[in-house]
Amino acid sequence: MDVKEQIKKAVDRIARDKNLQEQFQKEPVKALEGILGVELPENVINQVVEGVKAKLAVGRISDTADALKGFLKK
Repeated sequence: MDVKEQIKKAVDRIARDKNLQEQFQKEPVKALEGILGVELPENVINQVVEGVKAKLAVGRISDTADALKGFLKK
């Protein structure tokens, strides 16, 4: 199993779906298993959870930076 590919798949789905974002915040393991369609071993699912959290945080930082750039140009 390619963990990086699973992280990318999960981030893409979560980023587009507000309900999945809420579920991931409350129950990340359950949310990811639903997105990926499989139950993963604990060591793998924890890697995926941490990877998704990191990618989503980077996305939020990027969005905030873009908003600030737009604001400062006005």
